[in-house]
Amino acid sequence: MRSMFSGKREIVFLYDVSFANPNGDPINENRPRIDDETDLLYVTDVRLKRTIRDYLHDYKGKEIFIYGEKEDGKLVTKTERVKKDYNNNPYKALEECIDLRLFGATFALKPSSKSTEEDKTTGGNVSITGPVQFKFGRSLHRVKEEYVKGTTVMPSGEGREQGTFTEKYLVPYALISFYGVANNRVAEIEGINLTEDDLDLMYEAMWNGTKVLFTTSKSQMPRLLVEVRYHDEDMFLGELDKYLTMVSDKRGEEIRDPDEYELEIGPLVSLLADNKDSIAKVRVLQDERLKTVLDGEEIQLADALKQAGLEVEQFYFSEP
Repeated sequence: MRSMFSGKREIVFLYDVSFANPNGDPINENRPRIDDETDLLYVTDVRLKRTIRDYLHDYKGKEIFIYGEKEDGKLVTKTERVKKDYNNNPYKALEECIDLRLFGATFALKPSSKSTEEDKTTGGNVSITGPVQFKFGRSLHRVKEEYVKGTTVMPSGEGREQGTFTEKYLVPYALISFYGVANNRVAEIEGINLTEDDLDLMYEAMWNGTKVLFTTSKSQMPRLLVEVRYHDEDMFLGELDKYLTMVSDKRGEEIRDPDEYELEIGPLVSLLADNKDSIAKVRVLQDERLKTVLDGEEIQLADALKQAGLEVEQFYFSEP
C-alpha cells in the first residue's frame, strides 16, 4: 500500500538560461515572455511541468498521462486517453500516472454503457486538484530581448539552391525563480496517494530535467533547489522566492554569467530561523557556480541555515 506524504512543503527552484528562449509565447511570434512594465522575464508553470513530465517518462520510465500522444497524426485529448487506456475511469489513470498524482487534471467524460458504481465511469466533468502547484517563474533581474537572424546550410525544398533564412528571439541571460507548494491536505481531500518517493522523483526531474533539456532555444542549468518541510500541517510562510535577491555591479540586462552577480540569502535565512520551531527540515541543493552571500559575506545556503539552528539535508541526484 502506497503511503501518502505528510507535512506541507514549500519549494524554491532557480535555474538560468543563456542565449535562449525558455518559454516562447506562441501568440506573439514565439518571443520570450517579458513583462512590459518591469522588463522581467517570466516562464509559465506549464513549461516547468513539461520538463518534469518529459524527464520522468524518458529517463525514469514512468507512465505519464499528459505526454502529447498522437493517433493518426492528431494529438489524443485527455478525454480520449481516459476512455482508450483507462476504461473511461480517471481514477485508474490517477493511480498509474505520476503526473496526475502531482499536478491533477480536468476531464470531460462521456457516459459509458458499461459504467458501474464500482469503476466510477459515469459521464460529466471530473476535476482533480493536484497537491503540487507552481506559480509562474520570473527572472530576478531585468532582461533585454534580442533578435537574431541566420541561414540554414541546406536548401529547404526541391529546386532551391540556397539555404533559407532563420530568425529567432532570445534573451542573453536570465536567472529564473520558481515557487511552489506541495499540500498534503489537498492530497487527502482529493484522495490522491502522492508519496515521498513521488516527490523525490519530481525534485530529481526538476534538477536533472533542466540539465538535459538542451536545444538551440533552451541552453539552461539548475542553480538552486530548496524544500522547506513543516511540522504543523497548517503552517505556511508563503512566497519564499521573494526573500532571494540578486546583487550585481552590472545592470540586470547586462548580466551574462553567474560570475557577474551574487544571490543575497539573508532575508530567507532570517525568515526560516525565526520560524525554525515550526520547520521539520530544509533540503537544499546548490550548484557550485551560484555564489550566495549572507549580508555580503559569501556562504553556502545549507551552511547558513545550519548556523541558524535549522535541520538541513542535502538533495542528491545521480547523473541522468
